[in-house]
Parts: sequence; C-alpha cells; structure tokens
Amino acid sequence: MKLIDLHEDLAYSNQMGIDVIEGNRQSSIKMLTEFDSLVFASLFPHVDTLDERSEELTALYGSPTKSTNFSLELFLDQVKFYYYLERKGIVKIVRDVNDIEPKDVKLLLSLEGADILRDYTDLYLLKELNVLNLGLTWNYDNKFASSCMSKKDYGLTSEGEELVRLANKLGIIIDLAHAGKRTVLDVTSISKKPVIDSHTNFTRLKQHKRNLDDEEIEAIVKTKGVIGVTAIVSTLKEATINGIVESIRYLGESFGWEYVAIGTDFLGISETPKGFENILKVKDLAKAIEGHEEEVLWKNAYRVIKENLSS
Repeated sequence: MKLIDLHEDLAYSNQMGIDVIEGNRQSSIKMLTEFDSLVFASLFPHVDTLDERSEELTALYGSPTKSTNFSLELFLDQVKFYYYLERKGIVKIVRDVNDIEPKDVKLLLSLEGADILRDYTDLYLLKELNVLNLGLTWNYDNKFASSCMSKKDYGLTSEGEELVRLANKLGIIIDLAHAGKRTVLDVTSISKKPVIDSHTNFTRLKQHKRNLDDEEIEAIVKTKGVIGVTAIVSTLKEATINGIVESIRYLGESFGWEYVAIGTDFLGISETPKGFENILKVKDLAKAIEGHEEEVLWKNAYRVIKENLSS
C-alpha cells in the first residue's frame, strides 16, 4: 500500500527523547516500512519560553505549550537528524521530482513556520538543504503572514508576497496549515502553483481556529491543491477514526475527491483519535473509504508535489 502523509514530527520528537526509528508511539520509521511511504518530515525548531499566550495552544494540544521562539540551532539539528537517517540507509530524502514516487520510506523536508527566515531570499538556502515544503506560520504571526491564532488577521505582508513568489519559482510547496484566513485568501490569489494545507479539519463539522471554513477550502481547491485531514483530536467533530472519515467524506463529497489527502500530525500530538492510534491504522482508514483510498492516501498529494517540484 502506498501512503503520503503530509505531516509528521519525527525530528522534534527525536529531540524530545522519543524513539522514532524503532518505536511504536504513533509513528516511526519501522512502522512506515509497512507501506511504500513518503512523509512530509517536519522541521519544528521551537524553544520553550514562558508566555501567557500559550493557554489556547495548551487547549489545542492537550499539554502546556510555552514555545514562542524559533531557533536556527534547533532547525539545523533537525535537518542533520534527517540526513543522518539517510546516511544510515534508513530513509531517502526527496531532492527533486524524480524522487517523489512513494517507495520504502521517503522524507520530504518541511519547515513548519517561516519564523527562522531573516527575509524571503533565505529560501535559496532552504532549497539547497532540500527543504521543499514551507509552512508560512505556526500558531503565531510573523514578518511574512498572520496565523490562525492572530488577533488581527492581516494576511500576507509585502515580504510574504515575495516569499510566495520565490517559492513558486524554486519549486517549494506552500503550506497553509496554521495560517489565518486572510493569509489563506492572499496566498491562493497570487500563487501560480497548487498550495496545500497539510494538516487540518473543517469548521462546518467543528468550530476551531485551526480548521478551515468553506471559503478557505474553495480558495485552496481553485489552485488545484490538496488538504490533509488530520488526527488532532480537538479539531474533529468526533475524536475517533469515524471522525476522520467524516472529515474526509465532507471534503470529498462537497468539494471533490481529488483535493483530499492525509496529514496525521503524528508525533506532534499528545492524544490520538480512538481507532486511529498510530500510522498502521491507515489500513483501517483505507477500508472505511473504499473506492477513494488511493486518491486520498497518496495520488492526490503526489499530483500536487509533482506539479510544484517540476518547476
């Protein structure tokens, strides 16, 4: 079975002392070998600092979240970890469009939040490191764009517009997970390539700041992008595998099955939906969406990756 998972926090969890190679917590390289897989391997270089704004994030992730600062040192450590796995022959890192067929375990490096970038031209450095997916924000605003937690959703800044244009030129995918609504609408209006929201759910089913409303979904669909349905419990109408299926069916039946993908957020969440405790449960998910399983589990995401990396 082929699988493209648009979001897993392997390197961050490794830094937290979790065995992401042989372990059995949500996901690991060992578990991923049960599939021919391509995983968007997150780079999430956060530093823990006390910040009273973390209350909403604590409610979202189920554990105290005090992280507001991004660290270049942690970013480099996480990049090194992924290349270490490749040197050991455990994974293959995606470098260009010729590498994107799901086979064994492949990793597409993905920066979650552009906060560490000094300006948009730092994208050239990301490209050299083969970081090919760029999340504009995490849960805080930055110099490029406003986030889903923004108190003033200002959208893309002028620097952010340049970031999107250069990403299109370099073949770096734009990821709108955690972005504010204005940011979503701004990006989709100027991007020349399909964009993604790697891990989210939908406000029509569950009101939540991390979820997309119908206008945002439609904007992403107009770019021919994909949206990764996620396992974040607080964003689901029902915190079970059935809740995930409900999200998948809502997106597929209301907007088109060609826009549905999976972005579990495994190893980045403290609680999992009942019946979807780890990546192996994708096999059960496939049965629940029979007839659409190949589209959802890999083909749709593959199409978008190919179109972006073919620049």
